[in-house]
Amino acid sequence: MPPTKRATVYFDAPIHRALRLKSAETDSSVSELVNAAVRRSLAEDADDLTAFRERAKEPRVSFEAVVRDLKKRGKL
Repeated sequence: MPPTKRATVYFDAPIHRALRLKSAETDSSVSELVNAAVRRSLAEDADDLTAFRERAKEPRVSFEAVVRDLKKRGKL
């Protein structure tokens, strides 16, 4: 198991209660649930950054141009 670090995190009371209930139901610790949620969030961020990098060379279209085009095609 990789080394762990201790941190103090403050949750809103309803979120903390939900975490404790889920922890009891899933036989996982609150720390395990929080670590899994943070890992998922960071993985989504990594996917987003990859998508941004891949799209960096695409031509930019202004919001104005998009609205104009939608209106021209009768979508607005």
